[in-house]
Amino acid sequence: MTIDWAHFTPFSALAGGALIGLAAALLILGAGRILGAAGIVGGALEIRDSEASWRWSLIVGLIFSPAIARALWGAAAPVFATHWPALIVSGLLVGFGARLGSGCTSGHGVCGLARLSPRSLVATGVFMATAFVTVFVARHVVG
Repeated sequence: MTIDWAHFTPFSALAGGALIGLAAALLILGAGRILGAAGIVGGALEIRDSEASWRWSLIVGLIFSPAIARALWGAAAPVFATHWPALIVSGLLVGFGARLGSGCTSGHGVCGLARLSPRSLVATGVFMATAFVTVFVARHVVG
């Protein structure tokens, strides 16, 4: 995936971050739940009537909000510089890592750090270090 620097503005990044923070705050204050995407998706696949509606509402919002933003503000479509099999394998590895790490980047990085969770601090450090090494290897070693 590449960044469209011609259309990137600090305001859009700040607004997106603020909306994620607002959504996380509303979910924890309103429902007492942590906004961790992997846990929400995993829980939505289990049948629990009491929690299904808010989980599926959030998933639908995650899926359709980029299309809505594109329609309303002309946001650029993402460009993936790889093939579908690589994206599928990558997604499965991220899901495995989220399960192994007891949460995903949104759960640990946004909500866990905001709650001053030591476990989330370590998990986020591991996520970031792994990302740095992956980018270095992908760009400078492999290719």
